[in-house]
Amino acid sequence: MDKNEKKLILFMPSMDGGGVEKNLIIIANYLAKNIKNISLITFDKKFNNKFDKKINIINSNYSNKKKYSKYFKYLISICMLIKEISGYKQSLVFSFQANIYVIILSIFFNFKIITRSNSSPSGWGNNVIKKYLFKFFFKYAKKIVVNSHHFKKEFQNVFNVKTLLIYNPLDKSEILKKSKKFLNFKFFDDEESLKIINIARFTDQKDHITLLKSFEIVVREKKSKLLIMGYGNNKEIINDFIKEKKLNDNIKVIDFQDNPYNYLNKADIFVLTSKFEGLPNVLLEAQVLKKFIISSDCPTGPKEILKSGKYGDLFEVGDYKNLAKQILKFNKKSKIYRSKIKLAYNSLDRFDYSKNCKKYLNIICKSL
Repeated sequence: MDKNEKKLILFMPSMDGGGVEKNLIIIANYLAKNIKNISLITFDKKFNNKFDKKINIINSNYSNKKKYSKYFKYLISICMLIKEISGYKQSLVFSFQANIYVIILSIFFNFKIITRSNSSPSGWGNNVIKKYLFKFFFKYAKKIVVNSHHFKKEFQNVFNVKTLLIYNPLDKSEILKKSKKFLNFKFFDDEESLKIINIARFTDQKDHITLLKSFEIVVREKKSKLLIMGYGNNKEIINDFIKEKKLNDNIKVIDFQDNPYNYLNKADIFVLTSKFEGLPNVLLEAQVLKKFIISSDCPTGPKEILKSGKYGDLFEVGDYKNLAKQILKFNKKSKIYRSKIKLAYNSLDRFDYSKNCKKYLNIICKSL
């Protein structure tokens, strides 16, 4: 091992299968084609096969069959990171998670760091002490990447930190290919029903209760089916609501799928009810498959993706009654809705895979 050799280390302690993980996989595999010495540090092993074989993946020795807390994964992954950087004098760490911890490490161990923030500070930066600490430490990062204009403004206003905007790279061809794979899913076979889908982690951030309350109104007036796909601690809360309201025949809850696109392809409407985001990948994926989108106007991302309502409909966070009205208004034969879907699809060039991946490659090559 040459200690003077330059090395890129990608850092993502906890991988569960959401949008951040998708972006990491896309970006990492692109970088692996252009950068010789690249490693990935992550506690979890379950997504190893999705990464380019040129990437040296460093996992923990703990069994993935057990459930570990996020902070335990952070601790173990940080120990692995310290061990890895000690072997190289010229390490650049590109952190996708636990960014503040890694920035603090960079001060003590004198390595360069680029961070990618994934969700709006309105969801995690409101605590006064946290805000002060983040404001102090963020200035030590070589670059902070964000993925929407609104997100960029929030960072400037909240932390007085300049960031670099790079949109999420969108692999349209992969989404379209996977969407065409055969799927035997009888729940969406009823042609007369309005088919609604939500794909999100089962957490408070994603606000499934607003979705369920709105659907309870919708189903009274219109024959409808709702598919909820995800994972997380709030699954029991979701299932209890469905059982209490006797909506079992109209709502189906399933785990995240390796290929969610052939499920999404069968739906009429995609609904997002999040309280905050960064730039939700799933809205872009719904646009690729020409699905009508109704989304909460949460910080940040949905308004930017949907061009303030030109490419889909927006509702205030938590306003389940307005969401229900918008769902009930939807008519897939209407020229207005078809026009919005077409405009949304035609707007996807700004998220182009090659263009945005090249931006990541450029900042890394300049920093190495």
